[in-house]
Amino acid sequence: MPIFNISKEAAIGTAALGVTFAAGLLIGRRYHPELPFGAPKSSFGHLGKKNPLQQYVQDYSLREHPALKKLRLLTLDHPMGRMMVCCEQAQLMANLARLLKAKKVLEIGVFTGYNTLNMALLLPVDGKVIACDINEDFVNIGRPVWREAGVEHKIDVRIKPAIQTLDELLANGEAGTFDFAFIDADKEGYNDYYERCLRLIRKGGIIALDNVLRAGKVLKPRKDDLESQHLHQLNEKILHDARVNISMIAMGDGMTLAFKL
Repeated sequence: MPIFNISKEAAIGTAALGVTFAAGLLIGRRYHPELPFGAPKSSFGHLGKKNPLQQYVQDYSLREHPALKKLRLLTLDHPMGRMMVCCEQAQLMANLARLLKAKKVLEIGVFTGYNTLNMALLLPVDGKVIACDINEDFVNIGRPVWREAGVEHKIDVRIKPAIQTLDELLANGEAGTFDFAFIDADKEGYNDYYERCLRLIRKGGIIALDNVLRAGKVLKPRKDDLESQHLHQLNEKILHDARVNISMIAMGDGMTLAFKL
């Protein structure tokens, strides 16, 4: 009898992740051996021309919806545009959400809403993204594109501290009803977000955590670098967390996928 009983969809997704990790390993070491894993988002993932092999991966794998491309270009014109999730990360998460036949998605940290739009595009008509952020100015950059893409009705933005929204969802009896969660917000809050999301996600659902490598700073966090310290501690915790199966992927600034058992 296998140790863990997982669905066919999860098994397919896990196999795909192995290929993704191998590609990340090759790209990171062959072309940039001097860089630790977890290069900043500005290095990869925004269709730059600095890395020939990375550009090849994007040219021959990225299928970006016209609305996503429009929002990406708008976002990259912003002074803080490099905070945007990497395009290939967003596509991988979309493909995993499709395998899950997702209808309810949580997003902790919206920025301009590239991944919010990414998820809304794949959800059915009655699907919903609960999008948590504290900065409405950033969110408003993406709203017109959501509307133009015809998916704004699927997106429920909550402008307040994310922990409040998560606690409200739990209080409203929504534990175990979400299919997918993406965490890309303040790093010192990651542990609390992870624990709330574990309660809100159904069995077989997925939690994706971004920036888990912090440009390599997690290898030896400085005493004054609380964000990297918190991420390293959470990485260690998730490694031993019997409630999930995991894959940590060297893509963008590092992403952990936790599959709820």
